[in-house]
Amino acid sequence: MEPSYHRFTELFAQLGLPVDVAGIRQFIAQHSPLEAGVKLEEASFWSSAQATMLREEILLDADWAEVVDQLNAALRNH
Repeated sequence: MEPSYHRFTELFAQLGLPVDVAGIRQFIAQHSPLEAGVKLEEASFWSSAQATMLREEILLDADWAEVVDQLNAALRNH
């Protein structure tokens, strides 16, 4: 089975966040930069369901892991 490629907008939809470019930019601007010692899934702005989804995708190195890593980088490099 081939791994799936997910877009940034699809991850935001899975997390229940705005999926338009302006909404994504606003979310990243509002929540960054994420402190160096804080894991993405432990950031205070996630709901417990969002944090669980992010944690599981990273731990399982699942289909979403690559785009979760992109989100992590975006929140740290902004």
